[in-house]
Amino acid sequence: MKNFWLKFTNVGVNFILAIMLVGLTCIVMIQPSISVSSGNLNSVYYNGNIESKKITLMFNVYWGNEYIDGILNEFKERNLQTTFFIGGIWAEKFPEELQKIVNDGHEIGNHGYSHKEHSKLNYEGNQEEILRTHKIVKSQIGLDMTLFAPPSGDFNDVTVQTAGNLGYKTIMWTRDTIDWRDQDSEVIYSRAIKNAKGGDLVLMHPTKATLSALPKILDCFAENDLEVCTVTENIGV
Repeated sequence: MKNFWLKFTNVGVNFILAIMLVGLTCIVMIQPSISVSSGNLNSVYYNGNIESKKITLMFNVYWGNEYIDGILNEFKERNLQTTFFIGGIWAEKFPEELQKIVNDGHEIGNHGYSHKEHSKLNYEGNQEEILRTHKIVKSQIGLDMTLFAPPSGDFNDVTVQTAGNLGYKTIMWTRDTIDWRDQDSEVIYSRAIKNAKGGDLVLMHPTKATLSALPKILDCFAENDLEVCTVTENIGV
């Protein structure tokens, strides 16, 4: 009899432990997380559709306007569109250039207002940077942006959550030309085209060396049947 109750007790304990384990697993599975290219607002995109031939040269615009026209002309000559992530301060200073980008059919994304390190901001700070730029751009060109590129690629869970709550997807990059630092058109060209493949998001900036490298980059992509497109077209949402 004693052995019976001992076995019964062991079975009961094991059953309870099994139920607790299943419950814990379910809780973990439903916790929100940052994913890559999952299509949710709270996702971080490092690439688009890797099974496609689409590739994106995306420009973070935060200073100067000297090379915007030249970059736009290179895309216009080939009837191509891409995505420009606009800083709020830049939009305030160069509204005519922003309108030119829109008029040429390019996609506009949000690059924050004052180029802060978003991982060091609380929810309200992230919201202020994103929303302030949103309102400036909306007032100038009448468009609601839905893509957010964190300045310097600096973000954390709070940044992504804030962006998602504001209707934004967080966009990073597959490859970085580092053209803001290395003003060498051949280096920029090499970084942009090396092992280039479908789904790549290539980060660039409107610099003199980038403009110089751009024709060769676009020609190389065309020769390899890579279709230059916007970020939204690339990620497929």
